[in-house]
Order: sequence, then structure tokens, then C-alpha cells
Amino acid sequence: MKLERLTNNKIKIFLTFDDLIDRGLTKEDIHENSLKVHKFFQEMIEEACDELSFKMSGSIAIEIFALQAQGLVIIVTKAEEDIVDDEEGEFLDLHVLVGEHPHILYSFCDVEDVIQLCHSLKSIGISRSSLYCFEDNYYLLIEGVEESDYDTVISLAAEYGTVSTMTLFRVQEYGKAIARNDAVDLLTKHFHR
Repeated sequence: MKLERLTNNKIKIFLTFDDLIDRGLTKEDIHENSLKVHKFFQEMIEEACDELSFKMSGSIAIEIFALQAQGLVIIVTKAEEDIVDDEEGEFLDLHVLVGEHPHILYSFCDVEDVIQLCHSLKSIGISRSSLYCFEDNYYLLIEGVEESDYDTVISLAAEYGTVSTMTLFRVQEYGKAIARNDAVDLLTKHFHR
């Protein structure tokens, strides 16, 4: 589990699917929205809030984004009015939204690893991709992957990089776009193995 405080009233939690399995849950359990899932989220959010000194009371919105074959990004937001009225009550009102993101985002320290991965992806017919640079790392966004190819693409990407805990939106907003939509084709055309 990785934690990041985004603003005064918002934190981000990244959980890999291994983290979920360690805690006795599956991706399917999350979609069922059972009492077990609610208890898990409440415990996990309390743990994260303690670690980040984020006072949890009042109305809390939880947005859960499943990143294909990578894990979950959970955004916890405390309602603005509750920041001012923190002392009034110690109740917790959870609103849970679950969304899917059909992209794969991996992080790399060295551009050479990105080039090698691009050659491997091209050999299996994957080309829709974008490359970004942000905070001394390279981020390869792989999109449009057929469900039957996900495991192969994830296995290849894991050989060269690591699953990004940075949200795609942050990378796109603050990072520098090196190649949009055609990174695999561009890198394999200009750089050879």
C-alpha cells in the first residue's frame, strides 16, 4: 500500500492486487460492494489517515479506480464543509464509487528499458501508446490492449519497468509528453535493439 496526500482534504491510496489478496479480497469482491468490502475500506482508510495525519470524520467520499492488472487507486476526499466543522461530530458517511480504467501505465528509470519494451510490444502487434517524462522517470501508457493480450503485455512491461503508482492524470498534467499515441512505432523506428 502506497499513500500520498494530494490536498488538505484529499489523499490517494494505491493498492496492488497482491495487497488485496494479502488482506483476503479479490477484485471481484470490490465490485460486489459487500459488508466485508465496506469493513476493509473503513479499516484501510483509518490506517492511511493515521499515517498521513488526515482527520477522518463527517462526510467522506471514496473513489476507487481499478487499473487493469495493476491494482486500485483509491481517492479519499473529505467534504469541504467538514474541514471547518471537524470538532462538531465524530461520524463517518462513506460514498463509494468504483470505476475501471482500461489502460496500462508503467514507470521506467532508463529510456533504454522503454525502447526494449517497445520492441517487444511491437512484435506482438501492440502500438497504441504514449510516452511521458515526469520527475526523472519515464512513463509508458499502453492503451487499446485486447483482454486476451493483457497478461502478455503486463508480463512484458514488468520485465522492464514497474507499475506506476502515479495517476495517469498527474503524469499527463505535469509531465512532458515525448510521444502521444504512437510511442511504440516512433521508438522502434528510430532506435534498434
